[in-house]
Amino acid sequence: MTLRTNNIAKLQNIHFDVLVVGGGINGAVSAAALSGKGAKVALVDRRDFAAETSQQSSNLAWGGIKYLETLEFGLVRKLCKSRNHLIKNYPSTVQEIRFFTTIEKGFRFPVWFIWLGTWFYWLIGNFFTRRPRYLSRRRINKDEPVINTANAVGGFEYSDAYLHDNDARFVFSFIRSALNNGCIAANYVEVLSAKRGDNQWLVEARDALTGKKIKITADVLVNACGPYADDFNGKTRMQTKHQHVFSKGIHLIVNRISKEPRVLTFFADDGRLFFAIPMGAKTCIGTTDTRMPSPESHVTEEDRDFVLDNINKRLKLTQPLTREDVIAERCGVRPLVTKKNSGTNKDWVQLSRKHEVEVDLEKQYLTIFGGKLTDCLNVGDEVSAFIEAMGINLRFPKRRWYGEPHDSVRDDYFHQAKLMDLDSYTSPQAHEKLSTRFWRRYGAHALELLEEIRENPAEAEVLIHGAEYTRCEIKEAAKREMVTKLEDFLRRRSKIALVMRKDEIRKSKGIQDACKILFGKEAKKKFKEYFG
Repeated sequence: MTLRTNNIAKLQNIHFDVLVVGGGINGAVSAAALSGKGAKVALVDRRDFAAETSQQSSNLAWGGIKYLETLEFGLVRKLCKSRNHLIKNYPSTVQEIRFFTTIEKGFRFPVWFIWLGTWFYWLIGNFFTRRPRYLSRRRINKDEPVINTANAVGGFEYSDAYLHDNDARFVFSFIRSALNNGCIAANYVEVLSAKRGDNQWLVEARDALTGKKIKITADVLVNACGPYADDFNGKTRMQTKHQHVFSKGIHLIVNRISKEPRVLTFFADDGRLFFAIPMGAKTCIGTTDTRMPSPESHVTEEDRDFVLDNINKRLKLTQPLTREDVIAERCGVRPLVTKKNSGTNKDWVQLSRKHEVEVDLEKQYLTIFGGKLTDCLNVGDEVSAFIEAMGINLRFPKRRWYGEPHDSVRDDYFHQAKLMDLDSYTSPQAHEKLSTRFWRRYGAHALELLEEIRENPAEAEVLIHGAEYTRCEIKEAAKREMVTKLEDFLRRRSKIALVMRKDEIRKSKGIQDACKILFGKEAKKKFKEYFG
């Protein structure tokens, strides 16, 4: 925890160009873009990075094909281009995946009409992905025998993209990029008050771990609090034209349903899109767009029954899925942006995919409303443009701030990995080669892991059995990933808590050693804090 301790000290001793409040996807890309372009940036979050909405997504980067139904062609076009941009710039992390969709009798559109829509979707996305494919009942039965076609009239297959790791890990990659470019970031730091005075923002914050008060000053304040952005605007007494309403999404994670690496897509009994998404050896099933009165949400008994009933109706399983089959759950709200007093009962679905950046030039204050992982790079660029318009000097305004390391770095890494036969250390239970996983998770820093393994081959051994994490990866997390609580590592820096039951993790060989590496003398305390 040395990195966090040092950064908290720096928060009080440096005057910043910009203070970003909130470490979800919007805050992470804002900090990464601004620091990458040369601004002096600080970022704080009252919890861990990506601990709210940004850890509860479907792990999909998609263009929103369903918004063609509401004629939101401009929005779909923008999201498809953003999806393509992510795939090009994060080829090891954001990857194309096929969506295998089944249409049942009585659906509101004939299957041929929706199939034509997939071709228009392919066109509007610049033909970037593989072409769509029509599915007869016979083809569905042959390609995916697990699907129950008794009530099906056909279907179609098209492409979008997904995150190979989890969403929170992707968010942290932007936090790490910001840190590499000089951003001073700290998790578990809550802003108590913020006032404008003497042409700067005077911010009082609190270290949630120690209770110590922290004074921070900055020229510009960015509200990237996600679903709590309205609350933070109230705290700072800022008046805005926009506000949030909330839509809940729920997902249940079970053992792998289909052998094929594709997303099974259906329409639930109430007409909403319903997914079964591969997640390594597991499958994430669920749906979104349940309206909520506030950001707080949880999975209810009705939610569980709805997901299980719908998936059991649409699959031919040896045994129907029950609550006992659920390994982990995801539940969060998406903040949907709307103008105040505009009436939020109309255009409900359209609200859920837009973002707005609202700026107060006089008070040097910016609020990010809404947002979607697919569109994150655009958010970073937009925030940078607004900050520059406020008079903040971006020393490298044209510098590219995102993307994986240069091809020469990648080639050098894989050349070294091949020479030392790194993949021979891959666990028999692993779903990909060790060299591929190291590069995707750590980029250029994977070269340091190779050096550690060369010095001591024991660093390549799996430490947490059942999770495929090696000893040197745990050391990397302890050194560079600001893991403050065990949950930070198990749920957000990795997806261990999503693919293993809590009791399985507790009993896993190596979890105690991992705690010692992550927390040193506080290992037992952190272990007990998480497991109780």
